[in-house]
Amino acid sequence: MAQNKSSNKKTSKSSSYIKGMWKTFIGFLVLLFLFFFFLSLGWLGFMPSFEELENPKSNLASEVYSADGELLGYIGIQNRSNVQYSELPKCLIDALIATEDVRYYKHSGIDLRSLFRVLGKTVLTANKGSGGGSTISQQLAKNLFPREQKTKIGLIYSKLKEWVVAIKLERNYTKEEILTMYLNTVDFGSNTFGIKTASRTFFDKLPSELKVEEAAVLVGLLKAPTAYNPIRRTERSTERRNIVLNQMAKYNFIDKAEADKLRQTPIDISKYNPQSHDEGIATYFRENIRNYLKEWGKTHKKPNGEPYDVHKDGLRIYTTIDSRMQRYAEEAVREHFKTLQKQFFAHTKGYKNAPFTGVSNQEIDNAYMQSMRNSDRYRNMKLEGFSEKDIIKEFKKKVEMRVFTWQGSKDTVMSPWDSLRYYKFFLNTGVVSIEPQTGHVKVYVGGINYKYFKFDNAVMGRRQVGSTFKPFVYASAMKDNELSPCFELPNIPVTFEDFDNWTPQNSSTSREGEMVTLKWALANSINYISANLIKNYTTPHSVISLVRKMGINSPIPPYPSISLGTSDLSVIEMAQAMATFANKGTHIEPIFITKITDNKGVVLDATKPKSNVALDEQTAYLVIDLMKGVVQSGTGSRLRYIYNLNSVIAGKTGTTDNNSDGWFIGINPKLATAVWVGGELRSIHFRSTAMGQGAAMALPVYGLFMKRCEKDKQLKFYNGDFSAPSNMSIEMDCSKYLEEINSDFSSPNNIQSQSEYNKDW
Repeated sequence: MAQNKSSNKKTSKSSSYIKGMWKTFIGFLVLLFLFFFFLSLGWLGFMPSFEELENPKSNLASEVYSADGELLGYIGIQNRSNVQYSELPKCLIDALIATEDVRYYKHSGIDLRSLFRVLGKTVLTANKGSGGGSTISQQLAKNLFPREQKTKIGLIYSKLKEWVVAIKLERNYTKEEILTMYLNTVDFGSNTFGIKTASRTFFDKLPSELKVEEAAVLVGLLKAPTAYNPIRRTERSTERRNIVLNQMAKYNFIDKAEADKLRQTPIDISKYNPQSHDEGIATYFRENIRNYLKEWGKTHKKPNGEPYDVHKDGLRIYTTIDSRMQRYAEEAVREHFKTLQKQFFAHTKGYKNAPFTGVSNQEIDNAYMQSMRNSDRYRNMKLEGFSEKDIIKEFKKKVEMRVFTWQGSKDTVMSPWDSLRYYKFFLNTGVVSIEPQTGHVKVYVGGINYKYFKFDNAVMGRRQVGSTFKPFVYASAMKDNELSPCFELPNIPVTFEDFDNWTPQNSSTSREGEMVTLKWALANSINYISANLIKNYTTPHSVISLVRKMGINSPIPPYPSISLGTSDLSVIEMAQAMATFANKGTHIEPIFITKITDNKGVVLDATKPKSNVALDEQTAYLVIDLMKGVVQSGTGSRLRYIYNLNSVIAGKTGTTDNNSDGWFIGINPKLATAVWVGGELRSIHFRSTAMGQGAAMALPVYGLFMKRCEKDKQLKFYNGDFSAPSNMSIEMDCSKYLEEINSDFSSPNNIQSQSEYNKDW
């Protein structure tokens, strides 16, 4: 009896224990359910709503496109740009699933089998090679809503929150949409976010163009972008890529033979194209666009009322730049400057105060001080509270640095103060090409290297233009007096009595004392003739009035000296004014952007051309004819006998006092180009006119650029002539012109003919 009681007691205790276990288990499930329920409602901390899942906040870089459809680069905090699922190649999807989540199509956001595998192998057996348990959906949740807490408990909480978000994602999106979102948000290293930017960065191609082995490299990066970077860690990246290929073969995405073959293929990094704002094509142009869009965003609002942010909202900017011409211009600059800079180094070697010429030591010190104050290092130290004395002291300490050379960046040790002097030796440039009929800017080069020389010489700099200004003087005089290119003037000094008897001089004695035609005078850049025109056939005010209509807005003092080009103008001003001649006298304001859309392609803004008639068609054509003579037989003739250019070109060289600025203007019927070359300061220049003139410094850039344009058959560069007005009233054939004026001279009614002028002279 006692035994039965004892047995019943044990059974009762066992039953009670089991019931307790069940209650505890059920209670745990209830608490777990309530935890996840409250978590999903956001009662236990932030949880994204459906609207936030639909529109996750991400920093989408804006994309800048050329007129011929090429992606010039990105503008943004993160180099991130989205693609559609249809743009993703099958090999990329296969590589991702095989490596990251092979049961992707079989789970609903959380893969319990993988979790138990991780628990069993990683936790219990300490097998670190068992892999992680996160699904692609969980990884996407982590990318969209990054973990904020770093403590162990916080990480566990974040992990559980990611489970909930992953399930929500699976309920609201298709598997294809989740894959697309994941590949659009993941970090590939090298400041590259999203598959589109990664494909462009590492292989310079679109995602749809990726090969199997290239897709495997990119998927391999996801494990550790820095550790498996194919540029810096090529060997480790290759090993990781081969693991991805093995996974693809293991799960039958590719056959074993193909995997074996691809594993033997070296990673091709020859087309590595970092998407830094300092690198790539049209860097100065992209910075100009970025600054414009920052202001544009302040006056253009999103549907929610917030202003657009070019760095975050993924705008698409469609520009007028032709990527092929832009490359040719940048290549031309590199080719010419490698030789020109070597010549300048040799020219200034051993020269006192080099590279400065004709300035005092105090002026040189002031130049260095100004450069120091313009530097990022100086501004940052100022913000940190350093005094100027302390900053100068730090600037004179030697440090490791990387400096620019035409043979590539070079690691060296020098003081920041010495680096200021080093960079003063480099000559720089600005190049702008405009399509006259549309105003579209096709080429924009603001300097030799944006990473090391931030100043934009294309639009920000104003330099003395020299003889390139003379066509405007000729245009004003010819317009007011209906002069022919065959009209002759005496090649003799002209004195301006009202301006301290200023008497400009010619740079050569060729044909001095003779009667010369306007065409010969402009071709040979004769100062006497320009001075004669502005004194007797037009006025400084008339010339200024004309160039204002042609797009030149910089200050121009109304003095006779402007006939020799003493005014400081920008490269883009010169390009658009010269384009007016090619466009039959109609000026069109330069256009950089054709349209701006949001990241879904909705047009937000479109540019409309602004134009005005600046000059009559006949005078514009006459000036073009004068400038053609510069290339045919004048200061620009080396375009024919050195660069062997075949297209029709009207041109003008320009050289300023002391050879501080060299210019060349080249006008084709479909493209007007302005090139400037010079030192950072006017006191930095060649001491020889033979080396420092525009024909030697600037013209070669144009010649090399045009040579490339003419050779490119796909570019279909225009090779036709300028079209003459149908109602020409001025004779351009000089033999006929002489017959006419001689006939006029014999007329008793003629008072002021060319022959009479010649006789009086």
